[in-house]
Amino acid sequence: MKKNLRKVFAVSMAGAMVAGCIPAMADEAASTTNWEPFAETVTLRVPVYDRGAEGVPDVSNNYWTGWIQENFGDQYNIKVEYVPITRSDVMTSYALLAADQNLPTILMEYDYPKVAQWADDGYLATFSMDDFKEVAPTYYASMEEGGRLMYSTLGGETYFALAERPYYDTVYSFQTFVRMDWLEQVGYDHVPTKRSEYLDAMNKIMEAGLCEHPGGGAMLTGVGSDQNQAYRTYPCNEEEWAMYGDYNIPALGWEPNYNLLKRANEDYNSGITDPEYYIIDSETAKANFVNGKSYSYSGYVSASTDFLNAFYDQNPDGKLAITPISSEVDESGEDGIVTVPAWRAENPFGMIVGFSNTATDDELKAAWMYMEWLSQPENLYTFQWGIEGENYNLDEEGNPVTVSDYNGDYKQGFNNSKDYWCIVKEKRTFDTVEENIKADTPQDLPQNFTDDIIKYYYDRLAIADQYGLSDCQFSVVIATQSEYQNTLGELYKEFRDALTMCKPEEFDAMYEDYAQQYADQGYQEVVDERLEAFQAGNSTRLPENQKAADAE
Repeated sequence: MKKNLRKVFAVSMAGAMVAGCIPAMADEAASTTNWEPFAETVTLRVPVYDRGAEGVPDVSNNYWTGWIQENFGDQYNIKVEYVPITRSDVMTSYALLAADQNLPTILMEYDYPKVAQWADDGYLATFSMDDFKEVAPTYYASMEEGGRLMYSTLGGETYFALAERPYYDTVYSFQTFVRMDWLEQVGYDHVPTKRSEYLDAMNKIMEAGLCEHPGGGAMLTGVGSDQNQAYRTYPCNEEEWAMYGDYNIPALGWEPNYNLLKRANEDYNSGITDPEYYIIDSETAKANFVNGKSYSYSGYVSASTDFLNAFYDQNPDGKLAITPISSEVDESGEDGIVTVPAWRAENPFGMIVGFSNTATDDELKAAWMYMEWLSQPENLYTFQWGIEGENYNLDEEGNPVTVSDYNGDYKQGFNNSKDYWCIVKEKRTFDTVEENIKADTPQDLPQNFTDDIIKYYYDRLAIADQYGLSDCQFSVVIATQSEYQNTLGELYKEFRDALTMCKPEEFDAMYEDYAQQYADQGYQEVVDERLEAFQAGNSTRLPENQKAADAE
């Protein structure tokens, strides 16, 4: 691994003194910042995703970027510049900036392999976590409280600070909505969760002429494809979890992937899946659900959820339901495949934050000050919610409620400006999960899903220790993963489509052949390197084994 020879010098206390004690938790902290302005203007360049979304302000120049400059930057003689990063091609955006020797002061991403690659490519500075703690005690305390400090090092060097991700193990904000009205028309008073019931319901929906291909479908789009947690055996084999469980490269050749694709082949050949799914992009898949061409759609819910708004506009008498949690093992399929109510828990951290290897000491201090300033509750609250009476109003309990159709001078960026404040926290939170779910669920639709999602949360929480696992994270760079990920991703799309659309009697032989080709094209090297890193102690462990290791 390439080593960054430049070490961050000790923080100058005269330039960045923080008054007060370190708070026990970030949410309880009063404002602790008492810094002196820099003697000369320091430019702080901060990345922000440019998602190409319609109806949102210019990501690098809007009311809220000006608000940061006025309330933070001007106070400390810091010029804050926001650098647009293409959301669909993050690595290329950063690579182009690096080639131009113009990296932002802060580099940040959600996926650990990506930031590990930046470290390996020499983009990032190493730093002293003690120095960071001096400047950003609130941010540090949140990492310590949330158990995120263990992820800050790579190859024995400190590279990262990590944002908070509330409710990471239940992921309640991601929901699958189904056409309950269709189910009722074919005799169901509940959402099927067992395979046998699902197939029966889909066939009845097709026979009733409600939808030609109710399973819908969409093309594969890279990272996160074909997550197979429901097809794994629990408790997991820890070495297999480390070798195959990562979601960045689909695990073609592992039994859970075989079972997942076997089911995909069955759905395709039975007509449940749209035969043209492989040319359906994400926006078309969303439109298909809205327009009655598919039974279900999965997505994140928020105070204003576009696909729900569009659905009820198009189907004012439509009736939806969320797919509930079943804690039962499902052996109802005739194919002998067993599924369990498991899911990929998110990482315990949100945004992974690194700092440019070309940043000066003052620029690094400015970055840490920015993170600490945003960690103060009063600042984070305003950035997340906006202006009272404009972006939000208070409900009877005194909690803010977003004005979902606000379009005035204080209009926030995508998803309530999350791409700015996610450097601190992944989502807006209240004191209780019930309040959080209410805030995250649209309240102005013909149906209100708040109570259903609260039940979903508690049902998942009850089995999270058994079935809600995060992926293995490595504290060294897995070089072969970086080398082969793009090639394997494209190869998997080709093989996956062929396996989905082949005749059932051809599936097994084709799968075996493709799995061998996949291994030969680099996947075997990837899993071997992961196993070597795991056996050397350079990775996280399954939760029960991590606790035992920590206790030794």
